[in-house]
Amino acid sequence: MNKTASRDGTLIAYDISGSGPPLILFDGAFCSRKFGPMPKLSPLLTGDFTVYAYDRRGRGDSGDTKPYAIERELEDLDAMIQVAGGSAFVFSISSGAMLALLAAASGLNIGKLAVYEPPYSIGTPKHKPPADHTAQLTRLIEEDRRGEAVKFYMTRLIGIPAIVPGIMQFLPMWKGMKANAPSLPYDSAVVGDFSLPGAMLKRIRIPTLVMGGEKSPEMLRKAVRAVAETVPDAKLQVLPKQTHNVAAKVLAPALADFFKA
Repeated sequence: MNKTASRDGTLIAYDISGSGPPLILFDGAFCSRKFGPMPKLSPLLTGDFTVYAYDRRGRGDSGDTKPYAIERELEDLDAMIQVAGGSAFVFSISSGAMLALLAAASGLNIGKLAVYEPPYSIGTPKHKPPADHTAQLTRLIEEDRRGEAVKFYMTRLIGIPAIVPGIMQFLPMWKGMKANAPSLPYDSAVVGDFSLPGAMLKRIRIPTLVMGGEKSPEMLRKAVRAVAETVPDAKLQVLPKQTHNVAAKVLAPALADFFKA
């Protein structure tokens, strides 16, 4: 494990593996560099890239500094880009994909960007999260009610049926999700009201790959298409038989082909 200091002094933990052009990986909600999709994905990319997998602030081995602001997360990514030599490819997923798109639009030195299913809401969705979801999550974390925060994020924010977290709390993964729960208000701030930030996406001027799963919910499939249509010259790729929980062995070749092209 390595650490680098972000602009506000927060220490960001990361791992380095492989050789080749630098590729930075980071996650969406609940996950860290050791828990979630990245531990399976990273080894499949190290033959072609020097992979930097890092913990976003407030989770894993990274530090945290209050008050939180989305701009601090952009500074964290920029710190990782500097560690990687000043420019790097970037991949992220879900709410992390939203953050990565914002980073690209903000002018961070990203050579190419790939994202998987940023969960923007298109049209009139059946589920609408409460307007104060960030404040509610912050209160649950301040009261050390991590399990309740995880359930709130899954049901009230995302719209997953309550039976799902009810079952998941008895599975081994629940421990990891609760461990990263203090960062849920941060992802909550990133997703906001889930609206598509068209003006922001149109500012992106780097090669961008927008991916989604063939079997993902319609909401996510619509979001993927909308992002690909809005980001100038973006490439759309739908991965066969995949859902939001995309298989690393399917995702890795698609990423390698894009970043190596």
